[in-house]
Amino acid sequence: MPRNTLQSRLFTPFVVRTSAVVLSTLLISFSTKAQQLGLEPTRAQHAMVVTIQHDASDAGLAVLKEGGNAVDAAVAVGFALAVTYPVAGNLGGGGFMLIRDKHGKTHFIDYREKAPAAASRDMYLDAKGNVIPKMSLAGYKASGVPGTVAGLSYAQKQYGKLTLAQDMAPAIRLATEGFVLSEQEAHLLESKDMSKFPSTAKIYQRSGDFYKAGETFKQPELAETLRRIAKDPTDFYKGAMAKQIAAVEKAGGGLITAEDLAGYQAKDRNPIKGRYRGYDIITAPPPSSGGIVLVEILNILSGFDLPKLGSDRSVAQVHYITEAFRRAYMDRGDYLGDPDFNQLPLKQMANMKYAAAWRSSIDPTKPTPSKELVRPSGFMPPPPQVTPRKESTQTTHFSIVDKDGNAVSNTYTLNSYFGSGVLIDGLGFVMNNEMDDFTSKVGVPNVYGLIQSAANGIEPGKRPLSAMTPTIVTTHGHWFRHGKLAYVMGTPGGSTIITTVANDVISAVDNGLNIQQVADAPRFHHQYLPDRLDLEKKFPVDVADQLRTMGYTVNRLAVADEKNPGVWGDSELIAVDPKTGELLGGHDSRRDFGKAAGY
Repeated sequence: MPRNTLQSRLFTPFVVRTSAVVLSTLLISFSTKAQQLGLEPTRAQHAMVVTIQHDASDAGLAVLKEGGNAVDAAVAVGFALAVTYPVAGNLGGGGFMLIRDKHGKTHFIDYREKAPAAASRDMYLDAKGNVIPKMSLAGYKASGVPGTVAGLSYAQKQYGKLTLAQDMAPAIRLATEGFVLSEQEAHLLESKDMSKFPSTAKIYQRSGDFYKAGETFKQPELAETLRRIAKDPTDFYKGAMAKQIAAVEKAGGGLITAEDLAGYQAKDRNPIKGRYRGYDIITAPPPSSGGIVLVEILNILSGFDLPKLGSDRSVAQVHYITEAFRRAYMDRGDYLGDPDFNQLPLKQMANMKYAAAWRSSIDPTKPTPSKELVRPSGFMPPPPQVTPRKESTQTTHFSIVDKDGNAVSNTYTLNSYFGSGVLIDGLGFVMNNEMDDFTSKVGVPNVYGLIQSAANGIEPGKRPLSAMTPTIVTTHGHWFRHGKLAYVMGTPGGSTIITTVANDVISAVDNGLNIQQVADAPRFHHQYLPDRLDLEKKFPVDVADQLRTMGYTVNRLAVADEKNPGVWGDSELIAVDPKTGELLGGHDSRRDFGKAAGY
């Protein structure tokens, strides 16, 4: 965002106390900034698709050129990634699609997985009440009822312009004719977790004869499954395919039945909305924790003039942002779960007076230890007496804007790499291990280390709490007119999703980075517990050292090997030039096989 557009931003004045420690760091910026200044976004006049996999980007663009809208393109990308990015793209998982149409109307399609009817609170505990290692992560009992096919087909039927068959044609072609693997993509197929399941290893690893870069990967079973879905998506939930899925689950000791599949429905929910620096934030509601936690973070930070504290990724900015992360994640852990099963204090969490109370507790000179953090009184209901746990990183996000200004931000997942590892024989896709996102035992962290409350406990038909945060940012509108589209944002990354999206918003809106610089900026994360500041490996060493001196416990990922970037997340972003209306795409360069594609 050009600097002159920031001069009119709205923020609540707040007196920031500084010390010699902070003053000495105000001008320190991350060491790669000089390189970043040369990074330019992909530009397009009419439409833009940004995904982690170039064939999927092309699939979405092709549908747009055929006359489809942003939702048609999203459906095309969603099914294409199930072919070209099986690590996270999926038929056997679930996710969230945020839609904003050209008139400013918004929709949030929740196609998150659900617990099977036979699921129970203590299903992953042994006779002594201890969590059985890996049981919620691998194998047949790890899967929730998948929602992707229901969600994508619902979106197409309700909001698309073309037919489902037209939207799915690129994915069917990619599965039938194959696509050429890059070195990174071939390496992903060598997952040891898949090797434990012969049917899965046969499809993705040729039973040990691993694919190499430059080879064409064809998936005939998956191609036929996609043809059947294109003809009749209800077959996946109530027809022959549903029976096939249930039979595989039963044979392996899983819990998903034909009745579970028949009872699955995607839900059209109201997005969470907030405001920041004169922009409207449109984002994910529960069962995502992402949107409300994002809004709470930005509310806390709205009282600080961040650019005056220092440049993007300066010590001072990182300190204040981290302290906002810490406080919002404390609330995430105590209160959030499936809104169909719990009363959630969303209004209280979004209250600006509550944010101001949290803000006043931030010490400008040092971090607040999480064990000493005290929630401001008088705003929130009493938290549950017991506290919950964590979420997986293998998710994927894509962003789309069409020629009419319709926008889609979509994040979907299998949870871990290749989900549960279980392949549905004859249908050619793997199932999720999304049951690990529930609280297996209160107080025990999940695979992402998150502590969660009893509100996220396992119950039949319940959707697990997620950190996925598809987000759309617009200029602030008024009662008689809607604002203008500004950004489409999102990322994978498990518990780091929310902090990455927050940093992306801050880097663009506060710090004026272009959208490619935003996608590539070094990442940092704090989630209240464990009380640790995680820094991406590419984060500058001097800033990390000064944060440690301030009192943070700093974990700089893969620091022992300076040649290994040690990354998390994958921001796929779109910005709209406020002067020209040109679309600017930012593909995260951490993955070399994706792209921003536009025309």
